[in-house]
Amino acid sequence: MTDPAPIPPPATGTPHFVAPAGACDSHTHVFGPADRFRPSQPLVYPLPDATPEAHARMRQANGIDRAVLVQPAPYAADPAAMLAAVAASGGTLKAVAVALSPDAPLGQWAEAGVVGLRFTEARTPDGKRYPGSVGFDALIDLAPAMRSAGLHAQLWAPAAVLDEHLPQLLRLGLPIVIDHIGMPDRGEAGGGAAFRRLLSYVRDADLWVKLTLCRVGRPDLDEDDDLRQLHRRMIEARPERMLWGSDWPYVRMTPAPDAATMLDIFADWAGDPDLARRILVDNPNRLFAFEETT
Repeated sequence: MTDPAPIPPPATGTPHFVAPAGACDSHTHVFGPADRFRPSQPLVYPLPDATPEAHARMRQANGIDRAVLVQPAPYAADPAAMLAAVAASGGTLKAVAVALSPDAPLGQWAEAGVVGLRFTEARTPDGKRYPGSVGFDALIDLAPAMRSAGLHAQLWAPAAVLDEHLPQLLRLGLPIVIDHIGMPDRGEAGGGAAFRRLLSYVRDADLWVKLTLCRVGRPDLDEDDDLRQLHRRMIEARPERMLWGSDWPYVRMTPAPDAATMLDIFADWAGDPDLARRILVDNPNRLFAFEETT
């Protein structure tokens, strides 16, 4: 049985916000080209035709110079599609991979532009693990090899799960990056008690947070005043550890957001152009070690 044909990536408009030079979209994905890179896992969503060329067009439309690619679960622990995109990017892309064991060639991946590994405890709508994803338990085994390779750990999980695991994971001596603003409980005031404890970790621990909002907000995100307040509180907790990401090309989201709109919402909610510049340029440069451009 052949894989279904890729679907077109979402269209991208033009943001009102003019991104500063060196701005980074810290959470994106590439898929394919389909004739070179086929998924190794059962598909739980249609794959977009989000090739490196389509990714570059999206960044150009948004005025974004740099980006971080995050390994999609359908490719499991094979980063070939991402690494091909990074190699052709002229230093404008970095990658976050997935590894199954410490035997993975983490040092080689780091030399090729991998800056971290992703660990996922978010689940499909029916409660199952995404095929190809790796849970938090693997991080404990991988931590020594990750420290040796200079990689950070990127965590995707609901706030309550992060709250349960962070005390142990922070003792591993790795920088930790939290996906999707920590997945607060939108059914509780202030994001819930676990989100409030996450704010305290952000203030004091070696944590970074991606202000990637599309999976935790309403479809009319710009009118989600409660999420706007959570976003404000997260930035206030430690602005020098905040990162912005679009999550393009928005798999499992119908209709898909517009990356330009996501950038405009971030700039509006940040409120201050200097703060936006720090989050878009200075912070990712420190964490991901992009080369300086002239």
